[in-house]
Amino acid sequence: MGALKDIRVVDLTRVLAGPFTTMTLGDLGAEIIKVEPFGGDEARGFGPFKKGVSGYFENVNRGKQSIAIDLKHPDGRDLLLELIAKSDVLVENFRPGVMKKLGLDYETLQERFPGLIYAACSGFGQTGPYARRGAYDMIIQGMGGIVSITGEPDRPPVRVGVSIGDIAAALYSCIGILTALFTRTQTGRGQMVDIGMLDCQVALLENAIARYDMTGTVPEPLGARHPSITPFQAVETRDGWIMIAAGNNVLWRRLCEVVEREDLADDARFRDNNLRTENNADLHTILSDVFRESTTEDWLGRLDAAEIPCGPIQNVRQVVEDPQVLARDMIVNLLHPVAGALRVAGSPIKLSDTPPEVTRHAPALGEHTDQVLKSLLQASADDLARWRESGVIR
Repeated sequence: MGALKDIRVVDLTRVLAGPFTTMTLGDLGAEIIKVEPFGGDEARGFGPFKKGVSGYFENVNRGKQSIAIDLKHPDGRDLLLELIAKSDVLVENFRPGVMKKLGLDYETLQERFPGLIYAACSGFGQTGPYARRGAYDMIIQGMGGIVSITGEPDRPPVRVGVSIGDIAAALYSCIGILTALFTRTQTGRGQMVDIGMLDCQVALLENAIARYDMTGTVPEPLGARHPSITPFQAVETRDGWIMIAAGNNVLWRRLCEVVEREDLADDARFRDNNLRTENNADLHTILSDVFRESTTEDWLGRLDAAEIPCGPIQNVRQVVEDPQVLARDMIVNLLHPVAGALRVAGSPIKLSDTPPEVTRHAPALGEHTDQVLKSLLQASADDLARWRESGVIR
């Protein structure tokens, strides 16, 4: 009974950006009806696998209902239209033009269903010279500039370690959908939410655009340090790596005391943040020598006692076992009927009155076809048998 408990979403998405969008809405209480072709969302074939169940698919399709319909069949298209008539939102992430060929584009549906929120997430959005191009996360990361500022200087390009192109588009899609739903409460009308993955990457470039615009210098990879705040970086200890963030002069002076180098606080090269950033190479050499003298645990204890923001660089095993992560319910245990026990990420959206819930595993292909068509469209057993025999549903 989450915040979106009265919202029904028709989900025509596949792979990652679209499914992550609808999963997030589902966590918040929306009913998600995932409409799949007979071959299923292609992500069902992506590993890793546990007893034949795709971990990739499970990770972004939890809590949904799956129905299998052939949308190229006239009767399949009609069934979808009947479902849309009883829904609030339609989400798709096809290449622009695909939905129009099916007669399911926004302009067509808006005339028939004026209250419908139609969300389209694609590589480049619905307009512009690249609109009809296909795109995947890797392509968008490269084109959006984020790869150009990721990694170590003078090394080959490195993608961000998660699919930030897809995930950013998913989150902006959610923002757009929720905004459109709120607007509908005032106007009674739906609207189109047009999300381009490339647009979202540009939006995430943060201060890289400002640095280029104000200095004329093209930002480049800097490794694990901040381009404008110093010291704000990874440092190696005797037995590992930690992150430190002394983001102002007060914290800088505390850091100098912790590392027993009070002389650095008044060093002409490091007296303020701009000077520390300009002379980062010198400062990095000094701090590297100091931090290698003791262990990660020792340094984190000293830094924390001085209230200097810091943290260990954790691997995924350490993250899923971290007491803070567990205390915030960010690792959820689900029981899958085939794969057995699974761990997935929880929802980071913490609401005091209508908290999100992660309680159900992802559906099998077509698991809810009969159930959904019976409950929403009052389909009879004869209807289901006829559609199945003619290849409309599976």
